[in-house]
Amino acid sequence: MHSSYITPTVTVFDKKGRLDSEENLKLYDFIKEYMSGFVVMGSTGEFFSLSVETSRQLIKLASGFNKGHLKVYAGASRMDVNESISLANYAYECGLDGVMIISPYYFRLTDEGIYDFYSKIAKNTKANIFIYNFPEKTGYSISPEICLKLATAFPNIIGFKDTIPDTMHTCEIIKQVKKELPYFEVYAGYDNNFAHNILSGGNGCIGGLSNIIPEFFKSWIDAFASNDLLSISTHQQTVDKMMDIYHLHDPFISTLKKTLQLRGIINSDFIYPPFSPVAQEKIASIASILSLANVQIKTDNHNMPVIG
Repeated sequence: MHSSYITPTVTVFDKKGRLDSEENLKLYDFIKEYMSGFVVMGSTGEFFSLSVETSRQLIKLASGFNKGHLKVYAGASRMDVNESISLANYAYECGLDGVMIISPYYFRLTDEGIYDFYSKIAKNTKANIFIYNFPEKTGYSISPEICLKLATAFPNIIGFKDTIPDTMHTCEIIKQVKKELPYFEVYAGYDNNFAHNILSGGNGCIGGLSNIIPEFFKSWIDAFASNDLLSISTHQQTVDKMMDIYHLHDPFISTLKKTLQLRGIINSDFIYPPFSPVAQEKIASIASILSLANVQIKTDNHNMPVIG
């Protein structure tokens, strides 16, 4: 059974908050062997903290990466629809495989407003578009009916990321949209919904944990490819426990960056204020959770990482 796992990569900055091109490329290279693709500037990538100029720099950086088999996407989520269009067009010009766009937040949109937002973007770019549904952050959910209406009207709207705990909504997207448009791609937004998405006829997951343990998710992909139900179930039970990593610090992005630092993949765990880095006393908890996936981080008696 075919499945895809796409990493919404963290954005790596140096200790002064400047985009660190070399470190970001190291992260892309880390996941390259394992993942189906990656997307820069998703929620995990702190798109909300980035200027348009920095966003363009990151798109250019990702487009120059030797991606091999990977699909590479960029977030083009902005409150100003014209800025979203501009970023989508730039991603298309740079040769990326598509863009992922969350609908405007702060005020709730009606179905008509959602349709108008995405249709304006789709009319003004040749880029492939993934609708990004994240009700916890926007305050509303994009219905299967509106998704189908958009995807039918605009062939460049090719997929949907559903970051929602309730799998029923994702199943309805799969049932209503993929039934009419088999090419349409539907992804879960939470790592623990990956298997349910595939078994329901979806395409996989765009999940944050794959930043830090891509080898675990490659193993899960392989289990599906082999139709190994026991292994699929074992992975599910493990990831259910590993979801605790999202609750160690708010926002969880800090935890992912600290974990990558502990694994020796990146040097800096800088996150833009008002958010803060993970406290040292939580390192032991990170190490304990990672051990569930057979990834070991050595710490000393003060919960400091031991190098070597």
